[in-house]
Amino acid sequence: MSEEYDPDNFFDRRSDEQTLELHYAHMHDRERELLGPRLPVGGTALSVGCGWDPGRHLFPKPNWSLTGVELDPSWPTAMVADGTLDAGFAARAGELERHVSAGSFDVVYYRLVLHHIAYQGPLAPVFGEAARLLRPGGMLIAVEPGAWHPVGAALALANTVGLGTAVHGTPDDVPLSPGELVSVARAAGLTPALHALTYSWRRMPQAVQRALWPVDRALGARRRTAMLGHTLLLVARRPL
Repeated sequence: MSEEYDPDNFFDRRSDEQTLELHYAHMHDRERELLGPRLPVGGTALSVGCGWDPGRHLFPKPNWSLTGVELDPSWPTAMVADGTLDAGFAARAGELERHVSAGSFDVVYYRLVLHHIAYQGPLAPVFGEAARLLRPGGMLIAVEPGAWHPVGAALALANTVGLGTAVHGTPDDVPLSPGELVSVARAAGLTPALHALTYSWRRMPQAVQRALWPVDRALGARRRTAMLGHTLLLVARRPL
């Protein structure tokens, strides 16, 4: 469960909607670019903490059946009703096996969710749960802010000194260590690969964001430079 968000914070007072939307659209493009060759042409996906963006850009109908999970039942209920989701239910990560069976999914997808969970406790139980829910050969996919990017390091410092809410609206936006993501995935029996989705930041001027897009494509798939991404993409496969 995320902490309450205060929109009257330093960064939101200085950000415009068009600049934010440019970044979000680029994130979708990069996810499709990196994951398209790795995903099967269809299957079943579980979007954990789905919010209003559960991943249809990656799991389109009719080839993909997409199930969404949220703490607030009104969100998956509304998206099932409008056809965004094929199924949905209310639950907390770590307790999903009360609702779905082991080996039910080709993909378990966490989009900007794990860093909220990390604020409350260890990630190992969540990764272990995902590994059990995956079919052999299935993938855990996580999109998360990275702690080794300068912006991630600065936000982590703001959180540490108690300024998280004042600076960016909430104390539970916790940038994650790329090394921890990889090691926790391995401990769960998965085979991880880490990529930098983007080195840009949603608050950057649009011209600066666009200038960094070629860097995303040049360096984002290299093992060492991927760890320095602002937004990380973890792909962790369950062995066959």
